[in-house]
Amino acid sequence: MSQTQDARAVLPQMGDEGADVLTGRAELAAALGAAATRAEDNRNIDVVLHIPVNVTVVLGSTTMPVANLVKLGRGAVIPLDRRVGEPVDVVVNGRVIARGEVVVLEEGNSRFGISLTEVVAGGVPDRAA
Repeated sequence: MSQTQDARAVLPQMGDEGADVLTGRAELAAALGAAATRAEDNRNIDVVLHIPVNVTVVLGSTTMPVANLVKLGRGAVIPLDRRVGEPVDVVVNGRVIARGEVVVLEEGNSRFGISLTEVVAGGVPDRAA
């Protein structure tokens, strides 16, 4: 039974006018309950939105035998599977969420960043992971 039906069944002696008042109150209570639920949902979302996650930018990858790996030293160059100018992957929790271009943020401190060129819908598993 709905709240409207409950209100009409509980107080038949008040007639339609009294039931309409109670129905209005029931509808108001239902609306306030829904608003309270939305407010609680917003608080829950706020908690989730403040969880820190690690973001990794993948410039490229390669495969090499362990024998070559142990020979690496200072100044060694490791060729990657990407070319200069190709977009890099932005990875969160093992999923590619976006792609972009490497940009220089601060000349003096040699800081880099990523200018997003594509946001990947739904995220795809990182091929290097």
